[in-house]
Order: sequence, then C-alpha cells, then structure tokens
Amino acid sequence: MKSILTLVLLLAFCSLKAQTDLKIYDIIDTVSEERLKHDVKTLADFGTRHTLSDTISNTRGIGAARRWIKSQFDDISKNCNNCLEVFYQKDLVKEGANQRIVKDVMVVNVVAIQRGTKYPNRYIIMSGDIDSRISDPNNFTDDAPGANDNATGMAGAIEAARVLSKYKFENSIIYLGLSGEEQGLFGGQGMAKYAKENNWEIIGVLNNDMIGNIKGVDGVIDNRTFRIFSEAITTDETDPKKLAKQARVRRFYGSEIDGISRQLARYVYKVTKTYMPEMNPKMVYRLDRFGRGGHHRPFNDLGFAGIRIMEAHENYTQQHQDIRTKNGIAYGDTFEHVNFSYCKKLTAVNAITLASLASAPPSPKEVSIGGIVEASVKLKWNNVKGAKGYKIYWRDTTSPTWDNSRYIEDVTEFTLDGIVIDNFLFGVATVNEDGYESVVVFPNKIMR
Repeated sequence: MKSILTLVLLLAFCSLKAQTDLKIYDIIDTVSEERLKHDVKTLADFGTRHTLSDTISNTRGIGAARRWIKSQFDDISKNCNNCLEVFYQKDLVKEGANQRIVKDVMVVNVVAIQRGTKYPNRYIIMSGDIDSRISDPNNFTDDAPGANDNATGMAGAIEAARVLSKYKFENSIIYLGLSGEEQGLFGGQGMAKYAKENNWEIIGVLNNDMIGNIKGVDGVIDNRTFRIFSEAITTDETDPKKLAKQARVRRFYGSEIDGISRQLARYVYKVTKTYMPEMNPKMVYRLDRFGRGGHHRPFNDLGFAGIRIMEAHENYTQQHQDIRTKNGIAYGDTFEHVNFSYCKKLTAVNAITLASLASAPPSPKEVSIGGIVEASVKLKWNNVKGAKGYKIYWRDTTSPTWDNSRYIEDVTEFTLDGIVIDNFLFGVATVNEDGYESVVVFPNKIMR
C-alpha cells in the first residue's frame, strides 16, 4: 500500500514539474516594490532625461541617467561574480534626421548581457526606455521627470536583472535601456541593427513602456489587467518576391494572425496565467496603440519577434505633459502618480517570462503540415537538440490562445486522427526535461 501511495505521489510530482517550476514562484516573490520605487525616484530626480538634454552634469540630464543605469548593472554584476557583460551601444544621429532632432546627438543605449550556459548566442531581451519628454517634444531643458513614461519600464529591467542574475539559464538574457524613443525610436533602431550585424539569434523582445499606472483617464481603476501589443506578421520589406509568396501562403493557409511576435505574445499570456492567475493579460492585435509606436517596432522591422507590455488604462494628463495644475487637474508625469504594487506585478510578469524562455530549448525551425481532404492532420518538424519532447498545439481559428495540446516524445512527426485541418490552426513547441517550452512555431511548410 505504501509503495502504491509513493508511486502516486511521484507521478503527481512529475506532472506538476511538467507544468510548473517552484523556482518561478521564488522569482515572483523576490521582485521588490521598494527597489522599484527607489529606482523610479532616482530616474525622475535627474530632472529631465530628454534625448537632447545635458550629458555632462552628474545630477541632471540623460548623461547622468545613463551613467547611473550602467552603474546599477555593474553593481549587479559584481554581486553575481561578474555574470553580466555591461556596455554602451551608441550611434550618432545627425541634426535634421527628423523634426525632433534639432542638433547632432549621440544616442546611447545601456546593455547588460547575462550569458546563457548552453545557447550563449540566443537572446531574450527585456527593454525599457531611458529618455523622457514633456508637451513640446523639442524642449530638452525644462523638467521632464518621466516617472511612469518610462522610468517604470527602465526600473523594471534593472530589477529583473537583480532577481534573475541569481540563477543560471541555458539561453542568454539581455537587460536593455534604450534612448531616443521619444525622438523617433532611434535607440531601438541602433540596437536592432547591432543585433543583426552581430548575428544574434533573438528569441524575442519584451519592450516595457509604461507599467506603473492603474487609474485611467476614463476613471477606470484596475491593478490586474495589462496589455500585450503584437503585430500580426513580421515582413521582410526588402524582398518583393518574398512578400508575394508570404501573401499567397497567408491567403490559402490562414496564417494572418500567427506571426512570430503574436506567438511571443501568446507565450507571455500563457506563462502569466500559469504562474500569476490573478493577473489579466489582454492581448491586443495591433503593433501598438492606434497610430503610435514603441521600441519593439525597430526589432520587428528587421524580422525579430517583439512585443510591447504596458498598463491597460492610460492617463493622458500624465503623459508628455508640462508640469502644471489647470482646472484642479495636476498635469505631468511625476513620481506620486506611479502605483508601485502594480509596477511590481508587471516586472514579475517580465521576469518569469524571461526565466521561462531562457530555460527552454530552441523552437523547431521547420514545421510542415498536411491533411487536405482527410479526417486527420499530419505534422512534421526538424529534430531539436536539447528537446526531450514536443508539444503539438491547436485551437479554433477564432481563438486567440492555444487551447488544445498533445505531448509526444521520440518522434519528429505525428498524425492527429479525427481532427479536420480546415477547422483549426496548429503549431509545435519543444519541451525540455524540466518542462520548459519554447515559443510555438506555426507551420511554415506544406506537406504534399
């Protein structure tokens, strides 16, 4: 009887391990609201972090801010036996590049790489923006504290580094501070180009832009919901022939909403619902807010998966506003408006997503599908070193999430009997021995 009970408990433990890892709960608990509060206050107290602001002062301007950010990453690295590679990545942007570049400026990003033990050239990135602005985008002298936009995202990236640097992961993690966002996404452009030139294999970019406000201008107060923006497809705009082929594939096989950034968004959704079920992740099928953009876009432009994570309810009286009081309303992006309990939650969402993806094997590069005019679906994929098994996912064509799955081992092709290909969408992910999954790959080849 005792041996049977032991077997039951062992099976239950193995099942739990395949779904969750207790380490992830420790990561959630370790994220510190007080450290986030301190970091946002420090960044806001630089007065302005406008891209064109002072770079000489030690107490004011973007130069002082980025040096402080680098010092934080340096200190974190010292505390983990130099586990971070910390450096500046910079590009000169010439006066007149657009209407918001009124003088030559060196756009400087701060980069901290936690190198993976098994796949050092595969990177999952969390980014926040260093720079800030007020009503006039070209005013680089007046106070622009940018407490929520975007000291919260930058503080979140620093805090994620503090927490995750205590662990080792198979894939590399990059904690990234990007400049020049308000002037035209210049920091992201420079960093994405740098990644391309250095042949980085980017798993995905989690761009955090405003993760500290819970009271919307519409009066809604919500400390659980957040938005995940992702574009439908990432296109290579330099190759018209490739575009035409992609358009034909989408038209006949139905991949309009299953690009790599959309799969990354679904991954964030799944990890959040697994480990932080009290949160309400809301996937938004759009590159960014209506007609607007963020620092994931330059990565998308070069073919990398990238999403924007941000608060659900914005307050426009506290965005891009001169600091003032008018008709009883306090305008300005100041420290007292930030909700740090919420900021902690969204930082934790990022940290557990980074940890999960950094612990996962690579995704299959090729996934083939077949089953036209049959009562079954055939899937085939390349063997992935480091994968213990594979997970076939499928969902209704109108469902935003992967709702059904089948786990298998020791094969690289499988037939789902009794499932009609016309009625569902399909994908394949890899799974390692600890239960960590890769991002799902939508079929990219047709089996004839």
